[in-house]
Amino acid sequence: MDKIIQSPGKYIQGAGVISRVGQYANPYAKKLLVISDAFVLGLIEGKLSDSFNESNTDFVIQKFNGECCRTEIDRLITILQNEGCDGVVGVGGGKTLDTAKAVAYYSKVPVVIAPTIASTDAPCSALSVIYTEAGEFESYLILPCNPNIVLVDTEIVAGAPVRLLAAGIGDALSTYFEARACYRSRAKTIAGGESTEAAMSLARLCYDTLLAEGHKAMLAVGKKVVTEAVERVVEANTYLSGVGFESGGLAAAHAIHNGLTVLPDAHHFYHGEKVAFGTLVQLILENAPEAELEIVCELCTKVGLPVTLAQLDIKDNIEEKMLKVAAASCAEGETIHAMPFKVTTGKVYAALIAADQYGQNFLKKKSG
Repeated sequence: MDKIIQSPGKYIQGAGVISRVGQYANPYAKKLLVISDAFVLGLIEGKLSDSFNESNTDFVIQKFNGECCRTEIDRLITILQNEGCDGVVGVGGGKTLDTAKAVAYYSKVPVVIAPTIASTDAPCSALSVIYTEAGEFESYLILPCNPNIVLVDTEIVAGAPVRLLAAGIGDALSTYFEARACYRSRAKTIAGGESTEAAMSLARLCYDTLLAEGHKAMLAVGKKVVTEAVERVVEANTYLSGVGFESGGLAAAHAIHNGLTVLPDAHHFYHGEKVAFGTLVQLILENAPEAELEIVCELCTKVGLPVTLAQLDIKDNIEEKMLKVAAASCAEGETIHAMPFKVTTGKVYAALIAADQYGQNFLKKKSG
């Protein structure tokens, strides 16, 4: 199998960088369709307009209707065509960005992605998650290439609720461990081949950055300020984890997340919060050294990520619910089958129960 790594054409990050989006987008298109969350637009529309005007870039701004669905994608494609736009800029959260990527793909034009939160590693990926108009998952749209530019304004990210940064840390935390598992099993990654040494190095750097800077970054964002720790964690959450998961591979942690979605108990938790617990389950499943378990639990506790089922509001009928989670995690085609050993529902059930017990004991030691 070929070894493949892929990434955005250009990654740009810094405080106030949204005011220079026109400068960076101008070489790619003469007229841009700007797709933005309504809330975000209310905060930065002036900066966007000034930036495009200063760079002599024509633009049309459209508010995103809230769901990355076929109807919304088609609506925006029609506007792009009617307005004569030859490029797309997406500004906002995950569904806005996925919609912008899809619109650009179907229109065969370049796309600039500007996330306003650092809660997932999706902005850098060549993937859009498509939902129904009612918000139910429909399909994955696998794109032939990553965004032309990913532009992250750390002032905007620092202004978002601190829990969103923690969720991003939870999502990024899994990157190294899942990439390590895929490397060992020589599994095929989302990029279409085996992992490269470069992808593994980025995944490891992601993990090391979270350990060194995660707690400091959370304290700073809690006060809405940008420090060097914030810059490093935003890069880890967005770029290092983005390239790391796509070209390094997904394994048990994300499959456990998907399994947890069958329970209504945890629906109100963020993706990264559930992935964090999934990471602990993966480490138990592969019988990782206790020192590694301790380090992961310590980081999670410091930044406010769950290490027990109760912290995900799963508090009753545990055995019955974990059997359902284990079965869903092991469904055909799930990423858990990229682990370097045969995974069964029974093994995953045992790892779920044991991970919860490990997390409970860890919290007792911390409070004692």
